[in-house]
Amino acid sequence: MRLSLFPPCPLWLNTKIIYHRGHKGKPKRGDEEKQPLNPAKSRELVFRRAGKLLAAKPRSVAELRERLLQGRGATKANVDEVIARLREYGYLDDAKFAQSYASLRVRERPIGRRRLERDLWLKKVDKQAAEVALDEVFAATPEDELIDRAIAKRIRLRGKPKSREDAKKLFDYLIRQGFAFELVSDKVRALAKSDVDEG
Repeated sequence: MRLSLFPPCPLWLNTKIIYHRGHKGKPKRGDEEKQPLNPAKSRELVFRRAGKLLAAKPRSVAELRERLLQGRGATKANVDEVIARLREYGYLDDAKFAQSYASLRVRERPIGRRRLERDLWLKKVDKQAAEVALDEVFAATPEDELIDRAIAKRIRLRGKPKSREDAKKLFDYLIRQGFAFELVSDKVRALAKSDVDEG
C-alpha cells in the first residue's frame, strides 16, 4: 500500500471549496482601497490627513498641498477646499510659519541668512513671506552677532585655527552655515590677525 503525503484529491478540493465559501462576500484586505470614494468621504479623508500632518509638525501651504495630493481620495479640488478651510481657521499661514521657523532655527544654533533662506525654500514657503520673516529675524539678531557665536562654538569644540588649513576649514564651515562670503572672510582674517598679534 502506497502512502501519500497529500490527502486524497476529493477531500482537498472540498476543503478548498469550504474555505472559499466561508470568505465569500467579505472584502479582502486592500479591496476597500480599490473602491471609488464619494466626494464627501474623499474630502473628509483629506481633511483628517491634513489634521494629522499639521499635528505632527507645522507646514507651509505648498508643503501641505504636496503631501495631501499624495493621499488616498485626494483631488486638486478637494485639497484646495481643505487648504482654504484651514487658512480660514488660522491653521495655515505661510507668514507665521516662516517667522516661527526662522526664529526657532536661529535660537537653536547660529546660522546665516543664506542657509535659512535655503531651508525656507525647501519648506516651500512663499518667497515674499520668507523674505519678510528673514528681515525680521535678522533685524532682531544681526548676522554679525550670529557668526561670532558660531566661531566661538567652533573654537570651543576644535580650538583656534593653528594653521592655514585650520583657517580654511573654519572658513568652509561658516560658509556651509550660510553666512555671507565677505562676512566670513573678514571674521576669519581678523581671527588670524589676532593670533599673529598674540604670538
